[in-house]
Amino acid sequence: MQDSFDATTLIFLALAVFVIWRLRSVLGQKTGTERSPFRPIERNRTEPPAAGRGEGDNVVRLPGADRAQAGAAVQTAARDWRGIAEPGSAVARGLEQVVQVEPAFEPRAFLEGAKGAYEAIVIAFAKGDRKTLRALLSREVCEGFERAISEREKRRETVETTFISIDKAEMVSVEVKNRVAQITVRFLSNLITATRDADGKVIDGNAETGVEVPDVWTFARTLGSRDPNWQLVATDAGG
Repeated sequence: MQDSFDATTLIFLALAVFVIWRLRSVLGQKTGTERSPFRPIERNRTEPPAAGRGEGDNVVRLPGADRAQAGAAVQTAARDWRGIAEPGSAVARGLEQVVQVEPAFEPRAFLEGAKGAYEAIVIAFAKGDRKTLRALLSREVCEGFERAISEREKRRETVETTFISIDKAEMVSVEVKNRVAQITVRFLSNLITATRDADGKVIDGNAETGVEVPDVWTFARTLGSRDPNWQLVATDAGG
């Protein structure tokens, strides 16, 4: 089990590093200061993802999803959720429902993948990288992001963002309904961000000082489907 966990973690990290390396060829961008970079489209929740969507429309691979029929030993190990969920909590009960359908699900590896996706999406949104966003978001959420980008471009504004760290990523809700799992994660990141007008003047944020940014994102997936990927289906600014 340890070897499987290490392998899935390395897959997440390799994916995140590749995407972030490609995006950072130009400095990432983001609007706002001490607030969610997605405020223009907060709570853009969609219906649960339909089965059969292409991989390009999804985000966050489910560790071991292609081994959903793993044996009881894998299921037992996956239920060691110390540090993820308190025994008897709503999150723990939700995780129980997930592993009943897919015993190989690993919450810690999921959170590592979610962190990599979070950083990549924030940078792509700020940079105005529509192609990358289309590959990582559900269709409705992506449409909201693109509208915000277009409005920013009409104002001829540019933004600059540098990730300092992701200080926290914790599951705050896990729900399963009609075999569709929705996992909500609260992030707390530290960013340096500034918005500039057409003349290059900083009109929002600070180009030198980092700020804490809370966000709450929801990922969804139809459990038991052949598609092992999760979609970002909702964003909220977290308090």
